[in-house]
Amino acid sequence: MRQARYGSVRQPLMIDNLSKGLAMNSTENLRARVALMAAHCAGMVDIVALPVWVGTLIARFGFDPQQAGALATLFLAGAVLASMVVAPRFHRLRGRWIVPVAYAAAGAAFLACMRTSQFETLAVLHAVGGIATGVGLSVTHGTVALTSNPHRLFGFMQVAVGFFGIAYMACAPQIIATVGGPGLFAVFGGIMLAACGITALAFPSAQPIPAAAAARAPSAGPLPKAAWCAMAGISLMNVTQAMVFSFLERMGADRGYTASDLHALLIVVGVVNLAPGAIAAMLQHRLDARKVVLAGVVAQAALALTLVSSSAFPVYAAAGAFFVSTVIFTHIFTFGVLAKLDPSGRAVSATPAMLMMGSATGPILGGTLVKFYGYGAIGWAAVAIGAVAFCFFLQLRSRKAQLHAQSA
Repeated sequence: MRQARYGSVRQPLMIDNLSKGLAMNSTENLRARVALMAAHCAGMVDIVALPVWVGTLIARFGFDPQQAGALATLFLAGAVLASMVVAPRFHRLRGRWIVPVAYAAAGAAFLACMRTSQFETLAVLHAVGGIATGVGLSVTHGTVALTSNPHRLFGFMQVAVGFFGIAYMACAPQIIATVGGPGLFAVFGGIMLAACGITALAFPSAQPIPAAAAARAPSAGPLPKAAWCAMAGISLMNVTQAMVFSFLERMGADRGYTASDLHALLIVVGVVNLAPGAIAAMLQHRLDARKVVLAGVVAQAALALTLVSSSAFPVYAAAGAFFVSTVIFTHIFTFGVLAKLDPSGRAVSATPAMLMMGSATGPILGGTLVKFYGYGAIGWAAVAIGAVAFCFFLQLRSRKAQLHAQSA
């Protein structure tokens, strides 16, 4: 049988054609892809906002690191819960209107946060906002899995996150400095409502056509072991990402680095984050996904240790600039592998769960470690978590092994 490349490995041509059939005339136009990118950026707000988010909760609202981390964790835990409910049912959902409604609810929750400074009320609103965001993001990622090349599209969606991050870091701190802590939630609410408007106008409908639905039926069975291992590995990487990145700004401030230097560093993080998506898309067929994810885990742990141990700002800034891009690059290859392992879109629809399950644990874990043991503890925790993730990623087969299995 002829073979065609799909993700970072080869896949039978019938699967690629099936993917195109699932999303035929709906996800392949520019208008639809802009909507997918907008929904992705809004749903992934934590990956660019955590330092300002946690820092503002500490500096402007007077919460301690554990409380601030807990609020971010509640948002992310809500997203995890929503994704775990939505993902197994994705192939039966009509997401055309689910996404804009979900982001409208998230926007309303954040705008309501502007009216209170009580921890308990903020906790409830963060959880509600997380649930709504998780629904929208889960449907978005499942829809991406039904496009002709999920790896490439997801790569360029991560480029969009990079631009989004630059805009956020350039504007959000200035707004917060001008209007105070509520400005944080005004920015979040505006982001969610903008995503609501764009997706209401252009989010694609990607329901399977009858013939494709029949052909896809076998893929609705249990997920393979490799898929579960990939999901566990990337979740653990996101524990480390959230645990360390949440305190990037506070850790630097406590070491005496100036506010202007730290603000510049956060903007540089956004600029650097433009690169991994485009590079991963271009190298889709040139790099073995298994080697990429294994190298990604090692690099992330090394950068975490550098951040918590460096006393010179240039070293701190260099490690911080590339810290987030490491997990972005690794996740794009993981995304492509999962789309190949499960063409139904269920595994990829669980992306918010696998990302935010890790991200939800990270802020409160990091806050607790910092509160009782200092910043150095999160570096060594990153090494321990990375070792476990490395073991999970070892279960993925190399491209050579996959090709041998397909030809057997």
